[in-house]
Amino acid sequence: MFKIGFDNEKYLHLQSQHIRERISKFGGKLYLEFGGKLFDDFHASRVLPGFEPDSKLKMLLQLKDKVEIVMAINASDIEKNKLRSDLGITYDVDVIRLIDCFRSIGLYVGSVVMTRFDGQASAVAFQKRLETLGIRVYRHYTIEGYPSDIAKIVSDEGYGKNEYIETTRELVVITAPGPGSGKMATCMSQLYHEHKMGIQSGYAKFETFPVWNLSLTHPVNLAYEAATADLNDVNMIDPFHLDAYGDTTVNYNRDVEIFPVVKAMLEKILGECPYKSPTDMGVNMAGNCIIDDENVRNASKQEILRRYYTALCQQRKGRIGDEVVLKLELLMKKAGITTNDRPVIGPALQKAILTGAPAASIELPDGQMVTGKTSELLGASSALLLNALKTLAGIDDKVELISPVILEPIQRLKTEHFGNRNPRLHTDEALIALSICAPSDERAELAMQQLDKLRGCEVHSSVILSSVDENVFKRLGINLTCEPIY
Repeated sequence: MFKIGFDNEKYLHLQSQHIRERISKFGGKLYLEFGGKLFDDFHASRVLPGFEPDSKLKMLLQLKDKVEIVMAINASDIEKNKLRSDLGITYDVDVIRLIDCFRSIGLYVGSVVMTRFDGQASAVAFQKRLETLGIRVYRHYTIEGYPSDIAKIVSDEGYGKNEYIETTRELVVITAPGPGSGKMATCMSQLYHEHKMGIQSGYAKFETFPVWNLSLTHPVNLAYEAATADLNDVNMIDPFHLDAYGDTTVNYNRDVEIFPVVKAMLEKILGECPYKSPTDMGVNMAGNCIIDDENVRNASKQEILRRYYTALCQQRKGRIGDEVVLKLELLMKKAGITTNDRPVIGPALQKAILTGAPAASIELPDGQMVTGKTSELLGASSALLLNALKTLAGIDDKVELISPVILEPIQRLKTEHFGNRNPRLHTDEALIALSICAPSDERAELAMQQLDKLRGCEVHSSVILSSVDENVFKRLGINLTCEPIY
């Protein structure tokens, strides 16, 4: 089931080497706009089996002595208390979290820049908080006419008004807690100031997706469109690259649309633009490290299906409109897949029909299917996890891993003290109960030892799960889909 399709070691070597080459091209200093997630890039690890979620960090650590990180955050996002949907924390809190994470592994964070600053009270308060922590903060302002009025933008009334960020390393990575944080404008502003000071420096962009040297309809690139279906991002042939070199490469609409502006800015700042296309600006080497295209294609198709079911559930909850689901259905047609191509769905639905209650199924690493049903003691997800652990440990299905002596007090606590009408154990409660049994029961201990083997497994539920169960599956590294049914 788990077949490697991506050479991670080759990627680390090629990527760091390519960035070093780009630094030298600009005379020894490069501003690198870093898109996507530096930490926990699970999307990349799902569509490129073998890609490690922290690969980008490991790559930067190979350049550790050359790297300085600047965190960008839009002052308007601070004012709006904008949330990271995956973590449930505000962007300003995430900036501090990321700084701590970077520093804990030895990466140098030089400063924070607040972009589109317009005197927002919450942004001023955030700056004071950062400075109390010993973090340097700079302000970049809203520029009237951005991004179309090039003459004003690239002038002392535009970038010239921004505070110059003092940096000391060859590679300055501009990263942010999310999109719309002003990373590119920060890079351009720095180039403007340094060109006026006679400092040679350049700009490049690092985005893992879309993969420029895979076809427009390659499942990896379709999976990227699926991941950004709610943002209206569309992959497209880079027309500038095709015109300049006669080669077909893939980029995404926002980079293609903004390239004439970037080109004009670089020409005004540097005298000439070093790039002929958006593809030229990029430094991503992921496409060169795919070693089994068939495995990568299959993994990407599964990701599209997972995104589709996530969208169906979001639609059912009223959080997104029909257009996102329709776009994902179109991407499924482009990839040549249907819901029948997700093997784990059928067993869950069959079990639900047979029992007349919610059910779930899991595909284990060897391809074996295991199901879980709703009972008086356990929810379907809890039963599924225990059944999967028993199967992996070679324990007979009839064996009860959790002692009634442990179960009964938990159920009483839920019903008599917490006011729950439902005494069934959620997944977290079932696993805690199992861990309590483990020291005195060798079979429970053996089952606990199988938990790591669940990472990367596929699960499907016949109903929408509670946030508790969703989070447990996520923390175990299990890929979950649900029917859009309460």
